[in-house]
Amino acid sequence: MTVTIKELAQLCNVSEGTVDRALNDRKGISPKTKKRILKAAQELNYLPNHLARGLAKGQSFTLGVVLFDVTNPYLAQLMTAMEIKARELGYVVFPIFTHNRPENEQIAFQHFQTRRVDGIILFSVQKGEAFEQQLKEMNIPIVTIGNRISPSFPYVGINERESMRDAVQYVVDKGYEQIVYVCPPLAHRGKVNLYTLEERLAGCREVLAERALPEPIVITDRNYLLALQDMDWSSSVRHAVVCPADYYALEVLSFFKKQKIRVPEQVGIMGFDDIDMLKHINPKLCTVKYPAKEIAVTAINYLIDQINENERKHLSAMLLQHQVVEGESL
Repeated sequence: MTVTIKELAQLCNVSEGTVDRALNDRKGISPKTKKRILKAAQELNYLPNHLARGLAKGQSFTLGVVLFDVTNPYLAQLMTAMEIKARELGYVVFPIFTHNRPENEQIAFQHFQTRRVDGIILFSVQKGEAFEQQLKEMNIPIVTIGNRISPSFPYVGINERESMRDAVQYVVDKGYEQIVYVCPPLAHRGKVNLYTLEERLAGCREVLAERALPEPIVITDRNYLLALQDMDWSSSVRHAVVCPADYYALEVLSFFKKQKIRVPEQVGIMGFDDIDMLKHINPKLCTVKYPAKEIAVTAINYLIDQINENERKHLSAMLLQHQVVEGESL
């Protein structure tokens, strides 16, 4: 049988308000009393009544998260970090995966409104004035990640264009003359929100133009490995394959191994995201660190600030630091 907050207050010979301050790390309580209450709560396996707490505050202590899916290991890392941080703050996370389909996002919004989530972390494939108006009319705090929607909604991420500029600059400095840019989702440009991927491609093109190098060969085919198979990797021009996600770069690396094409002797590879599994890959992949955990934690904190109407809710964007990670694939 679990102990109630009233019973915990009686056992500690303090008021229920004092117990509440101790459990929720609020001011107005001495460190000694707080320590005594927390110790008693732990020993008695006290479980907070989130339903009662929510009713009192008009909150559900639930958060909605909208992502494409978790096929890309980066998104799986991001989702895991968000869930852990939300749970630390007393919130339950409801993830919905849209598989890049706007209609599935609409279903997600209906679901979140029905269940009265307190806030939403949104990685959207939609944009435009009508979409912005819809989000505003939901009257639910929203923090966006990945694809920016507009300055009207707080955004947490990195400088996407600058990060790819740094990556391609690193590739070019290694002596590579022709960039092959592999990004299948760009086949849907103009149909869905691809802010992140479009910014990265723009960064790539900018560097090549500044260095008077040829335009990148952009591959957007779903079967991009077949497109690579038709290319001549034995020419005197040094080629490097640049991928805006490690997910694609690892597929390319595996393809080259099967084709007996040596990396980096015949062709270089640059990835993006610095996913956890790279530590098991040989040769070590050159990539860009996209700080998944930091973005997840920042986005959750930022959303909670909005829910609680703290000052940080007025910030439009928080850009974290990326980093080129050296490897053996260039």
